Amino acid sequence: MSATATGGAEPAPTAPAPAPAPGGTTAALRRLRALGRAELTLLVRNRTALFTALVIPVALTVATRGAVSDLDLAGQGLSAGEVMLPGAIGFVLLFAVYSNLVGTYVVRREELVLKRLRTGEPTDGEILAGSALPYVVIALAQCLLLAAGGAALLDLSPPQSPGLLALGLLLGLALTALAGAVTASFTGTAEAAQMTPMPLMLVSFILSGVLVPLETFPEPVATAAGYLPFTPVMELVRGGWTGAPDAGETLRAVAVAVAWTGLCAWGVRRRFRWEPRR
Repeated sequence: MSATATGGAEPAPTAPAPAPAPGGTTAALRRLRALGRAELTLLVRNRTALFTALVIPVALTVATRGAVSDLDLAGQGLSAGEVMLPGAIGFVLLFAVYSNLVGTYVVRREELVLKRLRTGEPTDGEILAGSALPYVVIALAQCLLLAAGGAALLDLSPPQSPGLLALGLLLGLALTALAGAVTASFTGTAEAAQMTPMPLMLVSFILSGVLVPLETFPEPVATAAGYLPFTPVMELVRGGWTGAPDAGETLRAVAVAVAWTGLCAWGVRRRFRWEPRR
């Protein structure tokens, strides 16, 4: 007697699971890991880049301790540690990510590495992100170590707004990585890549709160400096430690940081050079 006659029903055949698309998330992550691993191998062999990423931020933080201690911070409600530790994170972002990535993108372009990668499966975004991945990961790890070790050495209390600190750090990583690609687009040679990051870095050191908090400047200068690219990152990072900014100041800083990050992303999309000029 058939199954139909007895009231049963044959189970419907199970449809095979669709194969992941070649450009799916899994494939993209695999390509990103491969690009990042290759770039990490080159980074480990590059002593100059490693020195820039690992040594210079710490050395500058130690070197500025005396100058920061001489500032009149008590009237601003700040301690030397609350200036130095966010400043150390700023040094990491500018040296380990921004400065290093300018040189990396320029060298890979001049060696035709970027051109060859574009003939394969990775998208343009994956190529740029894969090249930046080791620098971003190293900078993130270094910032976390500085936050933990520096807080202990400088006798700082834990961050009052950890979420704000994390937001500032993530925005800083995105901004410096994209700014590195933008700067590389008008940097012609590897030698020039040692100089072209300097304008943004010097302005950030002086006017964005890396070396000197904006609270010590006259109000008109501090207000204008608040709209520089790196200033909102420092405001969010320092505010994460002190819990000082009110909601309005926090929203303004986030909006300015997002605007600069978006502008850099647009600049990369429109102006990034994948091949050397011949």
